[in-house]
This record gives sequence, C-alpha cells and structure tokens, in this order.
Amino acid sequence: MSRIMQQTKSVFVNARDIAAERIAAVEGAKEHGDVTVKVLHVGQETLMLEVFRKQGLIDPVHRHDDHETVAYLIEGQLRVKIGDEEFIAEPGSSWRHPVGVDHYSEALTDCRQIEVKSPPRKTWVSK
Repeated sequence: MSRIMQQTKSVFVNARDIAAERIAAVEGAKEHGDVTVKVLHVGQETLMLEVFRKQGLIDPVHRHDDHETVAYLIEGQLRVKIGDEEFIAEPGSSWRHPVGVDHYSEALTDCRQIEVKSPPRKTWVSK
C-alpha cells in the first residue's frame, strides 16, 4: 500500500465539507482512545491535517522515517514527548517531529490541532 497521497483537486476547501476519519493505528502502532483526522489539503510537497483527540487518548510511541511533521495546537492540552524532550502543549504551542525520532502524546483534555507533513504521507489506518 502506497503512503504517497494524491493532490487535492481544488485549490480551495472548507473543513466543514470534509468527513473525519477515525484512526485505528499510526505507523503500525494501535491508538488507545479516540482520535479523528480530516485531510484538509494535499499538495505536491505538503499535507495539511486537522486532528481531533479526545481526552485520555494515548498516541503510542512511534516515528516517521519518510517525512517530517510540524503541529500547532488550537484547543486543549496535550502532553508531548519527542525524543528525550517532554512538554505540555497548550493553545498556541507548536512542535516538530523530525524524521526518524520517536514521539508520543497524551490528550489531557479534548484537543484540536493542525499538522503539516512534508512530503505528504498517509501514516494512519482508519477504523
């Protein structure tokens, strides 16, 4: 199964018109709790996602060997561990998952975030 995603056909989209996908696993690691994602846009070099994490969700330790991710928290509180660094993200926080670095998160409250991946790769399996 190819991880490379096809470009979004339109240059304009609205998140309210996009169905959310419930995620079962990311990079082969099973999710513990409720997380959904909306694929907002796929370009030649980037993928933009809106991610919703329910309080208590554990996004298990995993890593991405073929892309980098940057994220921005819009709502909620999220414990994030990237490599040896750990912090509590609050609205306005941003972070980066470098290629090949283990990372983990735990939703301390309901969370909404934006993620951008480059190059665009589908790392999840839907339920």
